[in-house]
Amino acid sequence: MFTAALRRFQKKWRSYRHRFVPWVVFNLSKNEKTLRKVCDDKVIPDEQVSQSLLKLFRALLRSQSKIRTSHFLQHFTSDQEQCGEYPARQDVMLQSLGFCIDRQPSSLPSAGIGVFVTMGFVPKGATVAMYPGTIYQPYEPILLQSIRNPFVFRCIDGILIDGNDKGISRMVFRSCSGRDRMGPFLTSDTSWLTDSPQNPLAVGQYVNNCSNERPANVCYQEYDVPEKFPMELRQYLPNVNYSQDTHRPLRCVVLVSLRDIRAGEELFSNYYTIVH
Repeated sequence: MFTAALRRFQKKWRSYRHRFVPWVVFNLSKNEKTLRKVCDDKVIPDEQVSQSLLKLFRALLRSQSKIRTSHFLQHFTSDQEQCGEYPARQDVMLQSLGFCIDRQPSSLPSAGIGVFVTMGFVPKGATVAMYPGTIYQPYEPILLQSIRNPFVFRCIDGILIDGNDKGISRMVFRSCSGRDRMGPFLTSDTSWLTDSPQNPLAVGQYVNNCSNERPANVCYQEYDVPEKFPMELRQYLPNVNYSQDTHRPLRCVVLVSLRDIRAGEELFSNYYTIVH
């Protein structure tokens, strides 16, 4: 029994240690996986990522405007009629991008939750998901947040994204998001911390690692949000900087499809590969 428990612990530690910040710091120079495999050529250009995000976000904004308008008519219709009148976020995603993704129990034994294509068709080179969370520069503290946290993602340049939707990580994101609000405009989306994210792409932290039997069908790609990104659409970005005075574009990480992916397939990435 002790041997079996020790093996389970070792298996979890091997998977988790690459996201535990102290271990990463002490092993940067001697562990190749910690540094990630760098691919110099992006799968798709940043402009294509922007186009996909803008297309979805504009469709979400139009749908949201319709829902707000319906509130004025609430006393004229029943709740049941209202629920069926406007498309759900998943429907908006299907209409604008041609596919839907959602969290479901993984097809891998003991892997917990995974992300599946539930409807439609994902062509090669599509922006399939986003990795949400608080953005930490290499010099910013994240020790406490990284303890027992399997959702800390390390970019090539040392920037960290904490995609945990519970505990201290959850509180930090909510605090930073409220701090950065600009008048009537929200500059980030906190709904990814719930079971029904406003931006249906913001589930990338639940994409499981590939295996020999299940090769990767998506890869991570760094994406810095351009300054010209419309202010009214930033409310759908699931990322926020930890420090308010960070003088650089907001870092996001998207997941890009490496091949055509059909409905019913689970998304698998390579935790140690990122496109620079």
